[in-house]
Amino acid sequence: MTSTIVPLPRRLASLVRIEHTVFALPFAYVGAFLAADGWPGFESVLWVTIAMVGARTLAMALNRLVDAELDARNPRTVGRELPTGSLTRAQVVMLSAVALGMFVIAVSQLDPIVRWLWPIPVALFAVYPYLKRFTWLCHLWLGACLGLAPVGAWLAIAGSAPWEAWTLGVAVLFWVAGFDLFYSLYDLEHDLRDGLHSWAVRFGERGVFAGARSFHAATVVLLAATGAGLGVGLLYWLGVAVTGVLLAYEHSIVRPGDLRRLDAAFFTVNGVISAVFFAFVAFDVLV
Repeated sequence: MTSTIVPLPRRLASLVRIEHTVFALPFAYVGAFLAADGWPGFESVLWVTIAMVGARTLAMALNRLVDAELDARNPRTVGRELPTGSLTRAQVVMLSAVALGMFVIAVSQLDPIVRWLWPIPVALFAVYPYLKRFTWLCHLWLGACLGLAPVGAWLAIAGSAPWEAWTLGVAVLFWVAGFDLFYSLYDLEHDLRDGLHSWAVRFGERGVFAGARSFHAATVVLLAATGAGLGVGLLYWLGVAVTGVLLAYEHSIVRPGDLRRLDAAFFTVNGVISAVFFAFVAFDVLV
């Protein structure tokens, strides 16, 4: 019934949670703007955007394909499109192919170096869904997938990536891994039952909070190190300060034994963090 009522494009967008592109895309723009030390140009921004949307769509579609059977056994995810049958595996495979095509076409329009390096993120995306079956370090791998966004955008604009590009990328890695630790709490019972691995399974709820605090502290330190290396202006430093405050707020609204506001911490606050930090960086390099 659902598949006859909801148009196919909406079902595909729901499958990959297209609105969550807001997490990584602004940090790709951060990398591009810092690489150019100003406006990278409309064409470059356009192709970076298309590359990011294609890459993220591919990553999410692959994740849904690999995890379809697990999702069907998880009360939180049993309503997703593949377990319910509102999308077929063939349709999701086709979406993956289209997303890969978007990504490859977009990177072919950017600096030549990224035309050779594009298989690296694709390999990371393909490996990630399997890691929870073997290791609780899967959260860091996910962070690395998104941490490539600013590094890749920097390479796409400048053709090289100085150490500041890498510290920015690692800052994103820890930021994503930190909030993914929180998210793993939703699936703790399911992961234990199915023999899956996560930080929550390995270290428990209090270990999740300790790990997330450490990762997010590292995020702020690495953003500051990036700014110090580049000699940025006041607005960048204000962006780092605001990011630190928002991360502190995120940790203040969830605590062991009280996860009622976990959705707000995961979705709302982190979406605000990426958009606000990019805004400060953009004004810093443009004004």
